[in-house]
Amino acid sequence: MRVSPSELAVHWQNGQALLRARWYLRTATLGPRVRVWGHPHIRNHGTLVVGPRVRLMSEVAKLEIGVGPEGRLEIGESTFINHGTSIAATREVSIGAYCSIGTYVLIMDNDFHRIEPERRNERPDSAPIFIEENVWIGAKAVVLRGVTIGAGSVVGAGSVVAHDIPARSLAVGVPARVVRKL
Repeated sequence: MRVSPSELAVHWQNGQALLRARWYLRTATLGPRVRVWGHPHIRNHGTLVVGPRVRLMSEVAKLEIGVGPEGRLEIGESTFINHGTSIAATREVSIGAYCSIGTYVLIMDNDFHRIEPERRNERPDSAPIFIEENVWIGAKAVVLRGVTIGAGSVVGAGSVVAHDIPARSLAVGVPARVVRKL
């Protein structure tokens, strides 16, 4: 069987992506066939669990993942996270299976400062984020602490999710509101 040069290049790139995943996610519990393209910034001081066939893209802009000492980040099977995304888990962030996270999405379970002027140097309590399976989050969306996004939902580009989104819903805007059921 003869293999074309382009097929060889694809196999080589996939092999490199598999090796890169083992290197960059060496402090994580890793499922099989996890792939990383580019050079993400990953800081894991807690628990990081990455399911099988997860794909992390960090070629155009750095993907940033930070897990605090008491934090837990779980990424479900076959989820795709695009470049420029930042995920901060000081308590818990759970991303379900088969999710698609667009470019430059921000997911953080803590606000990292209070809003009162005399207390701005204090860190507020964290609240877990649950993104259920088969959720699509559009580019430059922001997911704030204490939010659950239901299975099969879509969050529009540029939306700010400050409240729960029910399953099979399309949510858009600032703050994100459900505009229709899917």
